[in-house]
Amino acid sequence: MDARFGCPGLRLEVVGRFWLAIREGRSLEAAGLVAGVSRTTAKRWFVHRGGVMPPARTHVRVRSLCFAEREEIAVLRAAGLGVRAIGRELGRSASTISRELRRVKHHRAPTDRHRIRYLASTAQADADLQAGRPKPAKLTTNLPLRRQVQDRLRKNHSPEQIGCRLREDYPDDPEMWVSHETIYQSIYVQGRGGLRRELAKHLRTGRSLRKPHRREAERRGRIPGMVNISQRPAEVEDRAVPGHWEGDLILGSVQTGSAIGTLVERATGFVMLLHLPRGHGAVAVQNAMVEKMSQLPDTLRRTLTWDQGNEMANHLQIATATDLDIYFCDPHSPWQRGSNENTNGLLRQYFPKSTDLARWGPGYLDLVAAELNNRPRKRLGWRTPAEALQELLSEQSEPPSVAPTG
Repeated sequence: MDARFGCPGLRLEVVGRFWLAIREGRSLEAAGLVAGVSRTTAKRWFVHRGGVMPPARTHVRVRSLCFAEREEIAVLRAAGLGVRAIGRELGRSASTISRELRRVKHHRAPTDRHRIRYLASTAQADADLQAGRPKPAKLTTNLPLRRQVQDRLRKNHSPEQIGCRLREDYPDDPEMWVSHETIYQSIYVQGRGGLRRELAKHLRTGRSLRKPHRREAERRGRIPGMVNISQRPAEVEDRAVPGHWEGDLILGSVQTGSAIGTLVERATGFVMLLHLPRGHGAVAVQNAMVEKMSQLPDTLRRTLTWDQGNEMANHLQIATATDLDIYFCDPHSPWQRGSNENTNGLLRQYFPKSTDLARWGPGYLDLVAAELNNRPRKRLGWRTPAEALQELLSEQSEPPSVAPTG
């Protein structure tokens, strides 16, 4: 058994395929299919490590023999070939083959008590066991350090704060230093020892299992055909021309999966809300967006900037129906939609987090939008967004065919 994976009797290659799939952002069920195991087995492996993935490539040992090579050794050995001949067949040195055959010196064929029988499965199990090379965890053997970490965790200090502060408090004693990753693994990974998993409740997330990190490019998966915000026209930045919008979703409770779409005009802060009674998938957002934007005159439909959420997978259809140029922010960059982010904060006064947002009808959403659009704003010289928008529209050469309402 390899303690890093928690799966006795299985080759590292099998478990390695599972963790590589998790590292790529796949679900437990999908990762289990890749490894060829059931969802129950995949979940057991995941829980055993508390959701903490082994270091990359720990299951790959390029210099070591693989299981296919060990099977070939078993066949050639049974055929009577010596270590040099087997080494030539596999492209390995004779010393490598000799060491490999000594792995199973205690296993003899039942019909030949004088000849060692090499079994590929037994040799692979022994190789996997030796590959772990487990050593005692630092928080298991260093009791003063463990007490310090436990006390600080109970004060709700983060592992990073603990690791950095210990270096400050004990600058001349490296034995009292510990990395934040070591603390996380001591909490989450079974068999690492040192800290109890109950201490996870003192972490900021409070999770009993660690959520795997995905690479930046794997955050949500790229949306086909999206145009980055770096290609957005420069006129959008100065807020002098109306018709440039920022948008996003505010989410309700996880149980209901409800959401409300928010649209904010950059020049004036004018708000429109999208009613999404049947979820916030790509089709639902597309229909709500097209319906709401169709109420605006052409001069108020220039660009839209959105986060890289999958709800905008149909952005090409939205752009065609509304005559909008749609741009997408960089990942983890909410400041690129600053007006929208500020407005979403105001909206939480009306739509608290972790509530069912689907219970609010379109009439109430329009009422909330109208209330925000009639609040005086400092940046508008204490005019309201509705007044500022109407003033900008009156300056346009083409008068609006439909006056915007809250």
